[in-house]
Amino acid sequence: MISDESFRIIFMGTPDFAVESLRQLIEQGYNVVGVVTNPDKPAGRGQKLKESPVKAFARQRGLRLLQPNHLDDPSFARELEELNPSLQVVVAFKILPPRIFTIPHYGTFNLHASLLPDYRGAAPINHAIMQGESQTGVTTFFLDPKVDTGKVIKWKKTPIEPHDSAGSLHDRLMELGGELVVETVEAIRTGNYQAIDQNELAASHAPPKKAPKIHKADCQINWNQSTQVIYNFIRGLSPYPAAWTRLSNSETFPLKVYHGLPEYKTHDYPAGSLHSDHKSYLKVAAWDGFIHLKEIQQAGKKKMATEEFLKGFREITAYHCQ
Repeated sequence: MISDESFRIIFMGTPDFAVESLRQLIEQGYNVVGVVTNPDKPAGRGQKLKESPVKAFARQRGLRLLQPNHLDDPSFARELEELNPSLQVVVAFKILPPRIFTIPHYGTFNLHASLLPDYRGAAPINHAIMQGESQTGVTTFFLDPKVDTGKVIKWKKTPIEPHDSAGSLHDRLMELGGELVVETVEAIRTGNYQAIDQNELAASHAPPKKAPKIHKADCQINWNQSTQVIYNFIRGLSPYPAAWTRLSNSETFPLKVYHGLPEYKTHDYPAGSLHSDHKSYLKVAAWDGFIHLKEIQQAGKKKMATEEFLKGFREITAYHCQ
């Protein structure tokens, strides 16, 4: 357990992914003097204010909370300065202005869910799976004015298993990220590290791959692609934001696909055609095989297994996917 009270840490984060890093810092005895998270937001049918997972955890642990509406507000900068931080740790938070990330003596570092410089951007977990990567990891790096480009401090690697979804990989990287945050804080506290310029890392291989924010239109399945590409696409978007397709015949409606399994098989069926025994399986043709739909959701209905879906949809093979 660390007992260096003079090394003062401000933690910034919002979702569950960030909670694990904060938890590990607290349990390892680091002096977290403040926690910055998003303001409470209306949620649900009643539009009641909902606090972030990081805020809920911080309240449970009795930590000082800051919830600025605007990061460039001078009063927010003054609050941080009054806390006299040695270091700021950022995990899944907003882009910080230089006025904020330069406040601590040792600077500010961020945890990113990829092996930088690859997959800079808002959706690194999704894109790594969608691109068929066999390995990813987490990286800590110092913030500078350009997003996700600062000097790398440390990283940890993990394989992407053939069955991984964005959800399972998220949870594994969350745990791994918490470990790396603690290791990075200790390395900075003791001066036992050497930061590496990302340009040096990028020079050793092809141009860095990108991980831009994913929008709904980006999630539509293209059945004219290979079975493997479609399989990676579905699992890389599951459970959120979820891949989707259109079922079309005399009517057309969207169908989210949360889980599918590939079947590699030569056939002469058109891409997007549906095949089913109307009881236990439903599969869609790609150009070199099929995707068996295992967990799906029709608009306005609950997520369900394909067997349950087929009970109310006996004429499914009259439709096709597009």
